Amino acid sequence: MFSRPFSRPLATDAAFALASVLLGAAALSAQSSPSVERLRAASSLPTEMCGRFREPTSFVQTTAGQYLILDRRDHTVFSVDKARTRVTTLMKAGREKGNVLQPGMLSLSKDDVFAVSDAPSGQERVQMFFDNATPLGAFLLPGITAPRLTTGPLILNGTGSMHFTGKTLLINAPDSGALVSVLNLEGHVIRQIGTLRATGHESDNALHLVLNVGLPLQTSDGGVIFVFQTGVPMFRKYAADGRLEFERHIEGTVLDGYVQTLPTMWPTRKIGDGTYPMVPPVIRTAALSPAGDLWVSLVAPLTFVYNAAGDKTRTVVFDATGAFSPISLFFSRASGTVRLLAMPGCYEFTP
Repeated sequence: MFSRPFSRPLATDAAFALASVLLGAAALSAQSSPSVERLRAASSLPTEMCGRFREPTSFVQTTAGQYLILDRRDHTVFSVDKARTRVTTLMKAGREKGNVLQPGMLSLSKDDVFAVSDAPSGQERVQMFFDNATPLGAFLLPGITAPRLTTGPLILNGTGSMHFTGKTLLINAPDSGALVSVLNLEGHVIRQIGTLRATGHESDNALHLVLNVGLPLQTSDGGVIFVFQTGVPMFRKYAADGRLEFERHIEGTVLDGYVQTLPTMWPTRKIGDGTYPMVPPVIRTAALSPAGDLWVSLVAPLTFVYNAAGDKTRTVVFDATGAFSPISLFFSRASGTVRLLAMPGCYEFTP
């Protein structure tokens, strides 16, 4: 499955900047529309506490109210108590089990167990823990599906796309021939879901794979939603038995210019023994609400909300000290009501 060796990160920052410029003007225009809702931050972690984190990329909360934060630059997982008065280091930088090095992401299950992906010595690893950092298990992967596709704080492929259910892990591994690979807690592939979409670039395998990069999310009925992050923005819903239920394009005036000007050829960069396309994402992150609504955040500071039938119901702008595009979204019920945690900034919103 993971047939290609691990490589250095594929820098796509220049291409990412071009996509941001292309979407930026349209986003500013869209934000003034009366149909766009502006969600203002209801609270956040204290400023002095957030200042300790150098590059926080995952922000989640257990049902007991404990916050977990992955700081990618510090190679550290922090815990913040429910009262927001104390920061504790749960995992520090290191190659040993129980530590993290070159972390990808942190994913928290509904059962309050979490998984952290990292890459010590260039080898993809996943470690799982209870909320007090007691180890649950760990495994190494023999490789990833492509060089680590890195855009600023985002890692778009391999275990950077990881979704942890507590019993299985869903990752995007397109060179396996499927969109989603389901792994057990020992790291073995137990099933695969979804065929790769047609891209028109099947003759260029590296580009074809990059255009099938995205985020897998498990639905409450055991199905899977897959959100494509590159190329034509869209998502698919698969039933628990793997059947495709529907496919929806992610559309809006903010995306018209982007889709209409998608190139047929992409710039490339040589990495290791191969040459790989530099394809910027148009989708930063996505999450499912407890009600089953899909929230999809664009590179531009707009978020689209879709109901369980795949129909768009809302267009939202997150506003803290100004409009921003989240790199991490997580729905929490720790306070008894649903709140939406967003990064950067460690903000909480009432969705």
